[in-house]
Amino acid sequence: MKKVLVVEDNPDMRKLLSIELELMGFEPITAAGGKEGIEKAISEKPDLVLLDILMPDMDGRDTARILRRNAETKDIPIIAETALSDRRDLNTCLDAGCNDYLVKPFSYKDLEEKLRVFI
Repeated sequence: MKKVLVVEDNPDMRKLLSIELELMGFEPITAAGGKEGIEKAISEKPDLVLLDILMPDMDGRDTARILRRNAETKDIPIIAETALSDRRDLNTCLDAGCNDYLVKPFSYKDLEEKLRVFI
């Protein structure tokens, strides 16, 4: 079963995404923030990271940059999930190392389509 690491500071959103990922046939792994997400990416070796951008402990863009610099995580696909919808903001996600993004609110159909592209 393919593993998806969900890095999301909102506990309700983290739970909803985990349930949806299970229904899609993925094994969800969760982290409540960027620092924990980096640790879990290294230890769990997920097939993809679903990364919230606006988090209090560490911004998702900073998290993505660190994941890209680490030899163990540099090739893991990252999909940003963000409430930021301005083209410049979305480009900063890509510039930080994210492979793609989903703008909140997004449908689970859109999520699954993005996941299937990278897994």
